[in-house]
Amino acid sequence: MKFSVQNAEPAKDILYLLDDYTAIAVNVSDEGVTAGTDGKKIVPAGTVIGGVLEDPTQAAVAAEGGSGEGAVAAEGVLMHDVDVTDGEALGTMIIRGVLDGTKLPANITAAQKATMPMITVVGTVE
Repeated sequence: MKFSVQNAEPAKDILYLLDDYTAIAVNVSDEGVTAGTDGKKIVPAGTVIGGVLEDPTQAAVAAEGGSGEGAVAAEGVLMHDVDVTDGEALGTMIIRGVLDGTKLPANITAAQKATMPMITVVGTVE
């Protein structure tokens, strides 16, 4: 396991109602994540993820919400940014709650919403 020292910055808060949500710990995959200009691979807070509820030993990946071959169904939303530069990393997946849509990296699609009935989004990304 690799340890690093970082300056603490306040976590981005995507919740609209801060005291009424349910979240679970998940491993977040580095699959398909590209490095930024600083060389870090960050999965941003608000990313729709899936692939873990049926088999918690699997790492969560970005979910497109489709139903075709190889598609991963949306199961929740990543609560905080997760650094996967050095491989899979621990994150928090919201499975029930009210989210602030203006703080998400992208709008949640209708297909994604259909598989996450306990998540409500207030507002949209402009």
